[in-house]
Amino acid sequence: MDRSTRDTSGQGPVRFGIAGTPVASGIAGTGSEPDGTRIEPDGTVALVASDRLESTGAPPGASASPSRPHGSPVGTASPSRRRRDLDHRLLEVMGRLTDRDRRLVRLLDDHRVLTTAQVADVGFTGERRARMRLGELYALDILDRFRPATWATPAPYHWTLGPLGAALLAAESGLDGSLPAWRRTLAHDLAHSQRLTHLVGVNGFFTALLRSARTRPGCSLSEWWSERRCAHEWGAVVRPDGYGIWSEQSTTLPFLYEHDNGTEQLGRLAAKLDGYRRLAEAAGHPNWVLFTFPTPRREHEAARVLAGQGVPVATAARSRSAPPDAAIWAPVAGNVGDRRLRLAAFAHLPPEVA
Repeated sequence: MDRSTRDTSGQGPVRFGIAGTPVASGIAGTGSEPDGTRIEPDGTVALVASDRLESTGAPPGASASPSRPHGSPVGTASPSRRRRDLDHRLLEVMGRLTDRDRRLVRLLDDHRVLTTAQVADVGFTGERRARMRLGELYALDILDRFRPATWATPAPYHWTLGPLGAALLAAESGLDGSLPAWRRTLAHDLAHSQRLTHLVGVNGFFTALLRSARTRPGCSLSEWWSERRCAHEWGAVVRPDGYGIWSEQSTTLPFLYEHDNGTEQLGRLAAKLDGYRRLAEAAGHPNWVLFTFPTPRREHEAARVLAGQGVPVATAARSRSAPPDAAIWAPVAGNVGDRRLRLAAFAHLPPEVA
C-alpha cells in the first residue's frame, strides 16, 4: 500500500482502487456510484422491476396493456420500444412527483430497501402519512414493495424501486439508449435473503439519524454511504456496513459503522479492526468506528475483544427509545468511567483513547 497518499482535509478515509491502492483523498459526494450505475454484491448492474408486471408477461419496464391481443408474443419488445414506453409513462407522472419523492427514489437506489417506518423517518411527520404517499407511488409504478416471509405477525411493507422509479433515475442521470439490465427477481431474492435483516438494520440506524436531523435544529447527516459504496471505495482494505458524517451545531463527526446482530463470533469482529487500522494509516488520521449490538450483554462481551486494537471504537446497545445521536455510546478504552456519551461528543474525544 502506498502510505504517501494522505487525506489532509480531515473529512474521512481515503478512497482505494481495486487493488487496494489509495487513489484520491477525502470523502465528498452525492452517495451515488461514480459512474452512475448500481453495483450488486455479485458485480452485476441492476434495477428493480415491479413484480406486478410479472403476471402480465409484459417486458421489463413496459406498461401492462390490457389491449394486447390474446396469444401475441410476450417479451419481444425491442429495447428502443421498451424505452419509449417508459419515457411516455414517466412524462405522464413527472408533474405529480415532489422533491421528497425524488429524494426517496435516490435513497432506494443507493440503499436498496426501506421499511415504511424508515421512510417516515426520512421525510414524514408520521407513518400514516408515509403509508398514504407510498401507496400512491406504488400505484404509479415509481416504487415496488414486498413483505418478507416471517413466522410472526405480518411483516411491514419493504419498499424498493419500481420500473418508473428506475426510469426517473436514468432520466436524471442523462442516460440515453437502453436502460441498464433489469433483474426481475431482485425483489423476490431480497425478500428471501438471509442478509435482509442486516441490511434493514443498517438502514434503520441511518434513517433514525435522519429523523433526528429533521427534528433537532442544527443537526444534519451530510453523508450516508451504503455498504456497497464503502466496498467500492475501500473493499480491498475494509468493508464497513456504512459511513456517515454527523453534524451537530458546530461539531462534525465522520464515522464508520458496524451493525452486529449477534451472529458472528467475537474474534471475527476484532479481526475487522486490522482493516480499519490500515485505512487510518493511509488517510493520515483515524476515524471512530461505531459498533451497535442487539443486547447490552452482547455489547459488553464484544467491548472486551475490541479494546486495545489501536483503533478508536465506541459501542452501544440498540434501543427503540433512544436515537443513535443520544447519550448511548461508550468508548471501549479511555478514562471516561461508566458515562455514556452523545454521538457528537466523539468529535472532541481524542482517538488516542483507543
